[in-house]
Amino acid sequence: MWEVIRKNQQKSFFLLILMGILLILLGYAFGTWYDPVNGGYFGVFFALLLYFILLIMAFSSGKSIMLRMSNAREVGPDDYPQLYNVVEEMRLAAGLPAMPKVYVIEDPAPNAFAAGMNPKKSVVAVTTGLLNRMNRDELQGVVAHEISHIVNRDIRYMTLATIMVGTVAILSYMFLRSMFFTGGRRGGGGAKGKGNAIMAIVALALAILAPIAIRLLYFAVSRKREYLADASAARLTRYPEGLASALEKIAGSTEDLKVADKSMAPMYIANPLKPKGQRLRNLSSTHPPLEQRIKVLRSMGQNHTYADYQQAFQSVTKSKKGVIPVSAIDK
Repeated sequence: MWEVIRKNQQKSFFLLILMGILLILLGYAFGTWYDPVNGGYFGVFFALLLYFILLIMAFSSGKSIMLRMSNAREVGPDDYPQLYNVVEEMRLAAGLPAMPKVYVIEDPAPNAFAAGMNPKKSVVAVTTGLLNRMNRDELQGVVAHEISHIVNRDIRYMTLATIMVGTVAILSYMFLRSMFFTGGRRGGGGAKGKGNAIMAIVALALAILAPIAIRLLYFAVSRKREYLADASAARLTRYPEGLASALEKIAGSTEDLKVADKSMAPMYIANPLKPKGQRLRNLSSTHPPLEQRIKVLRSMGQNHTYADYQQAFQSVTKSKKGVIPVSAIDK
């Protein structure tokens, strides 16, 4: 488990650096277009300042914002004894240092999410729709999946990455608006004007492509984390069928999660938003296809180790690459 967490953090750090480089390039191009002499440095400064302002807001009140947006209410052992007991069981199995607070969302759509930057101060939230549909084994699988996100530090990374995506989107929007109002003209004529025209083209290309590139990277990483959380859940419950059956019920639901939006979608166990078209769904979803996740879990049979999940994943996806770090197999 700890080897998985360590490798997870290393990959997260590397991918955040890549996202950060893209953010800096966009800020530099925007600033240089505005002022070819010193504007590049100002653009980088502004981009990083915007990112850190949003970051501070997320760390200080991100969890409470998510819970308010979801209309979640905190419950205790007397309100939902089975849910509370399952969360406590999975917390102990995962070695989480503190009991997560338990929240319930009044919504008929079956879904769940976890939140909290610090494993000592985390929450698990489930919908009433999920509670009404799941038996104990299925509920245990869902909770184990969410606890795994907390233990693997996925929530912290996804929050950092979400803010990075949001910052790039804001900068791109500001630049494109500026281009619209100024007609794409900055600077004077001659060689200086030609150089500025080239920079305007570069900046325009970045403004259009950077948000797309950073979101595709974000989607790909988010999907891998869902597979890893499924593997960790199977290991914690020692019963992969519980989570597989729960995901099957979620996939079969026709209810829409009314409180969901794009910013919250990556946090749920299944994507609460439903893009039209299979190709669009696979490309732009923060989650792998539920059918594939279910098939991987059921291919494990009664086995529950990381090695078993890796073998099942490679068999189902026909991929030589796995989602479990090689050094963590059988640990």
